[in-house]
Amino acid sequence: MADGDDDTPVRYEIQGAVAVVTIARPATRNALTAEVLAGVAAAYDRAEADPDVRAVVLTGGPVLFASGADVRELRDISPADYLVSERQAAWARLGRFGKPTVAAVAGFVLGGGCELALSCDVVIAADTAVFGQPEVRLGLIPGAGGTQRWARAAGRYRAAEVVLHATTLDAWTAADCGVVTEVVPAERLIAAAIDYAQAVAQFAPVAVRLARQAVRSAEELALSSALAHERSLFATVLATDDHREGIDAFLARRPPRFAGR
Repeated sequence: MADGDDDTPVRYEIQGAVAVVTIARPATRNALTAEVLAGVAAAYDRAEADPDVRAVVLTGGPVLFASGADVRELRDISPADYLVSERQAAWARLGRFGKPTVAAVAGFVLGGGCELALSCDVVIAADTAVFGQPEVRLGLIPGAGGTQRWARAAGRYRAAEVVLHATTLDAWTAADCGVVTEVVPAERLIAAAIDYAQAVAQFAPVAVRLARQAVRSAEELALSSALAHERSLFATVLATDDHREGIDAFLARRPPRFAGR
């Protein structure tokens, strides 16, 4: 099912166990206004609350993803107002989302749009995608994770090229840097991302969520702390019915029937 009308900046659709969240502002090149970011965050909240949704695809469609923030909203905002703004609240809500996310990106993946894509767990890129952080051209810096995620995924020197020199990268170069999972023809982009998300959604939901937590902790914790966190999550998953079902199905050579508990 699809929600919204032609004036809705963010559309929400269910396909099986996957929620497809689409930024739908092509006239502005899907600029990330506060309204658009709030719409994405609200869609994530809706997917989080739906037990039948096990993964999310975030896209701007097969032509472009997002050209960055609407800089007019940043022209005269004070530092204090920015820190308590709707824009910052939306980014914080996105950061709390717990289910697997697949970004399906094409065309412009710039500035805040690039940061939004890199906030996902997997990035499927069309062969038309162009990635970059051009903020220094406007007297700004990436402020929603761009400096940190580029450095962690691609290394400090490549991150410096993208952030300090405002260099743009095509989809294949971004894949070589580790920020893109797969490059596909633009006409196959959405289907490929949904297929990927559906494949993830077939696994035990609790195990997937905990595995996602463990992978993300690698960016935030020292190795010894991250390993301890992983052990704790492994012990947690041992308490689920799904882990017993998964082992029983494997031994019986039948498909598992995961119930999410």
